[in-house]
Amino acid sequence: MAPRRPAAVPVPPVIETDHSASAAFGRVDDEGTVYVREGDGERAVGSYPGATPEQALLYFARKYDELHASATLLRQRLNAPEVTAKEIADGLGALKTHAEGADVVGDLPALAALVAEVETGLADKRSRESAQRAEAKKAAAAEREAIVAEAESIAAQPVERIQWKSSTARMRELLDTWKTHQKSGVRLDKDVESALWQRFSKARNSFDKGRRHHFAELESSRGEVKATKEALVAEAERLSTSTDWGQTAGAYKRLMDQWRHAGRAGRKNDDALWERFRAAQDAFFTAKDEEQAREDESFRGNLEVKERLLVEAQALLPIKDLGATKGALRSIQERWEAAGKVPRGDVDRMEKGLRAVEQSVRDAEDTRWKKSNPELSARANSLVSQLQAKIAELEEQVAATDDAGRRRRLEGELESSRSLLAMAQAGADELGG
Repeated sequence: MAPRRPAAVPVPPVIETDHSASAAFGRVDDEGTVYVREGDGERAVGSYPGATPEQALLYFARKYDELHASATLLRQRLNAPEVTAKEIADGLGALKTHAEGADVVGDLPALAALVAEVETGLADKRSRESAQRAEAKKAAAAEREAIVAEAESIAAQPVERIQWKSSTARMRELLDTWKTHQKSGVRLDKDVESALWQRFSKARNSFDKGRRHHFAELESSRGEVKATKEALVAEAERLSTSTDWGQTAGAYKRLMDQWRHAGRAGRKNDDALWERFRAAQDAFFTAKDEEQAREDESFRGNLEVKERLLVEAQALLPIKDLGATKGALRSIQERWEAAGKVPRGDVDRMEKGLRAVEQSVRDAEDTRWKKSNPELSARANSLVSQLQAKIAELEEQVAATDDAGRRRRLEGELESSRSLLAMAQAGADELGG
């Protein structure tokens, strides 16, 4: 069977690039057919009727060089991080399609070696990308695990310690973060992502259930608190017109204590009820203050009388004649009571002033009684006699001893007894002994 003869092609344009190195791997026969060396033989690749043998060879050499350039570029792209293995594989597939049995003239073994090098590099690149994907999946799984763990931590808080506003906001942020990872992050294996999502969903559902229960109870509790505070407000408004100043002031204090312990009815309700409560309380205490101001003004005359009486009482000091002083003080006390009330701001000052004078009179009475008390006087005189007898005995013992050490002890005891005797005699003299 005769060998295949490639179809004739049009005369090529002028060739600007030197392809002579590749052209060396082919020849042109007398009939214009171009051959390329292949293995131990050669293979016809085509012909260019009307072209010179050199032009024909260079044309098919250029085609070879284009394939070789494509293979070289593909090998270079292997090392570019931004070029994926898939892109290399697609390029390699197209290259092999064009290179296999190609009608070109050139170093075909070199081209095959270059293609093989690209294939090897592609395998390595796929291996690296696989390792990178595995590492990226591991990191992404760790990030998702962190999201899930935080959600579970929030859901596991004791209800009484949860900050609902901030925790709810954080749960929403975690969900948004999860969606962002799912949309633009590394895709996880389906089973891994499913397991993590189930945990995350369970934590969110648990938290939401607890939140709904909490606020349902809170709403119920607030309703009870609102009813309690409405009752307190009603009582405060009832008392606002009372003129029983003392009793009502005490009642408002008790109402205020109950208000503080009633709890929260929600800001809106609390604010509105408190405004009513305070308005009622202010109305009462304003009326009370106005009434007491009128009373104080009516007591100004009484104050002037008591001011003069206090000056008169203070003039009794220091006491010279106790009997006369007591009589004068009784007169002052009778007129003091008859004078009546004074303004509130002056009550303490006036009462303290008179009590100081009264205390001085009582102290003087106590001193006189002590001096005239027969029992105390007898005790004081008995102590003096006992000390005098002991001193006389010690003096005899001192005179009779020849022991220097004993003498010193006796003289020390004698000195102490004489000091005690001096104090006892002073006490007896004070008591009139």
